[in-house]
Amino acid sequence: MNADTCVVVPTVRNPDCVRAYVANAREHGHADRLQFLLVTEEFCDTAAMERMLEELDVPGAVVDGPAREEWLRERGVGEYSHLIPAASHAQTSFGLLYLWSEGFDYGVFLDDDTAPHDTDFFGRHYDNLARTGEVTHVRSDERWVNVLYQNFEEHGLYPRGYPYSAMDETVETTTEPVDRVVASQGLWTNVPDLDAVRILMDGDLQGQATTLTSREDYDEEFVAAPGQYLTVCSMNLAFRREVVPAFYQLPMDDNEWGVGRFDDIWSGVFLKRAADLLGDSVLTGYPLCEHNKAPRSTFDDLASEAPALELNEHVWRLVDDAGDGAGTYAEAAAAMAEALVRAGDRDYRNAPFLELVGEYTLDWLDCLDALAPLPAREPAAADD
Repeated sequence: MNADTCVVVPTVRNPDCVRAYVANAREHGHADRLQFLLVTEEFCDTAAMERMLEELDVPGAVVDGPAREEWLRERGVGEYSHLIPAASHAQTSFGLLYLWSEGFDYGVFLDDDTAPHDTDFFGRHYDNLARTGEVTHVRSDERWVNVLYQNFEEHGLYPRGYPYSAMDETVETTTEPVDRVVASQGLWTNVPDLDAVRILMDGDLQGQATTLTSREDYDEEFVAAPGQYLTVCSMNLAFRREVVPAFYQLPMDDNEWGVGRFDDIWSGVFLKRAADLLGDSVLTGYPLCEHNKAPRSTFDDLASEAPALELNEHVWRLVDDAGDGAGTYAEAAAAMAEALVRAGDRDYRNAPFLELVGEYTLDWLDCLDALAPLPAREPAAADD
């Protein structure tokens, strides 16, 4: 069987995380579906990473900054190299270009400080992407769903990127059918994915948390109901190829305003809006991964997040009425990008960054067009 899934791992600290995921895939019969792409930096030992993939006997590639530049030039899209920010987690955008160009059907994002639980990790993601039928739908009066809502009364946590103005929400759940899932977001045990302000409030100065999560904090998979938003974290995420136009990871860190750490958060907002427009769903919950976050200064993370904290309170509203009538993820992304370009003169701190995000997203769509045509949309599963 030819690999149909590109597993993208941004790594500078722990490329050996791949070993546990390969072992899990082999144990459950998915290894032949996977190709690994390690996105790294020039100062890292790329040769050692390549040897590891050879030892594991899995197809894959290791790309540092110069290799990414060369790959883009060879495919005639070198003019779009600015889309991949330097020294940023948002370099996962290169993984999106790679899987788009190489024709993979699915993508998986994994962070290098995670490990799979002893269950069928990739199989659960594949099952989620094929899921139809009755699923728990979650909504709140603030139009935001806390992905940690299931045991909130016990731990009181809100994830990174959840707007402060949407806290203290009233949650409602219903059971409704889904026709088509385009993204499967697995959650995390051990260190939860919190922003710097919430980590400080939890009493930790090393970028981690004193309140940890466990399997008991999660019940079943759920979707945020149409018209509702949620945080999307790329440390454990599988998705269909067709969402790539609306899932650009943005020019984080490498910008004049110093904005960082909102790559997956804002791209998740755009993905959710696009999925709603097209009648698709983003499923959240399982499979779980263990998040063993390396210690680092909470104040460094705060410095990256602070320039866009105000923007994060508003960005979802700016795109909330964009894209009506869109028939593809590219059309939805273009409409949201244009809305962001127009928002550059808003009276928000660092609002011009929104205009840059919009302009880069339009460039992103042009780059994808140059790499490959938009794939045909698969029909939704028919009712029995």
